Amino acid sequence: MPLWGFLSLLSNLILIGAIVLLYWRQQSANGLFSPTSMPTVAATDNPLPNPTPEFGKRHKLNYKQWEDILKREANVAATKRPQHLTILAGDSLSLWFPTQLLPEQREWLNQGISGETSEGLWKRLKLFAQTEPETILVMIGINDLIKGVSNQEILENHRRIITYLQQAHPKTQIVIQSILPHGGENATWEGREKLLAISNNNIRQLNQELQNLAAKENIKYLDLHPLFIDNQGNLSPELSTDGLHLNSQGYLVWRSALQLYSDMVLTREKLSVTNQKNP
Repeated sequence: MPLWGFLSLLSNLILIGAIVLLYWRQQSANGLFSPTSMPTVAATDNPLPNPTPEFGKRHKLNYKQWEDILKREANVAATKRPQHLTILAGDSLSLWFPTQLLPEQREWLNQGISGETSEGLWKRLKLFAQTEPETILVMIGINDLIKGVSNQEILENHRRIITYLQQAHPKTQIVIQSILPHGGENATWEGREKLLAISNNNIRQLNQELQNLAAKENIKYLDLHPLFIDNQGNLSPELSTDGLHLNSQGYLVWRSALQLYSDMVLTREKLSVTNQKNP
């Protein structure tokens, strides 16, 4: 293994260990999963063993309605210019990220749409083109795989996404996040058979190609995949509601990764650029 590969592997292991530690500390300190604080589905008042985000009426919106809402929210962000604006761009996994679990010290603009594909995301990036985000976090691709889109097409769409974001937001830190695994035989999602047709090994291979693409395009890559797998390489049941979507514990793991990644990588890089400008 070349030296750079070893250092990259070592850095990932350290990051994973730190995220796990931060996750358990936050879980213990915040009491997020006590019976009185667990989120519930909008349709019932009874707490669930695997709590899901509160879908509410938005879950019934069609794609055009989603676009209209996200455009209005992006226009507000473009007008108010909040500091430390961070954009979540992706599908339902980003969309249902509970607001109360997002890392603090940042303003968040959620631009996720349920069922979104990489091509769909690329075509609507202009919705938030007038904002001035500090960071854009992209997670997209699982719905492409469900629809039978090839790895090559997914990679090409990521390349288009990266190119557009670099041109529209030249001062923004762009982060591609890995595609999460699915639950395999334990999945209960309504499209279970479509999930089972997707190999989690293929998802790992695609993630490696995404990492290579990010390095080639000189942007950041956040490998979340190892934090969500069980011993069989599937999405851990403890972190998911149905083998595809995440529960509160899953989102807390994601939150811990974002918080630590921001502290360790993004903030350090920003300070380095500032020091270079002001020697």
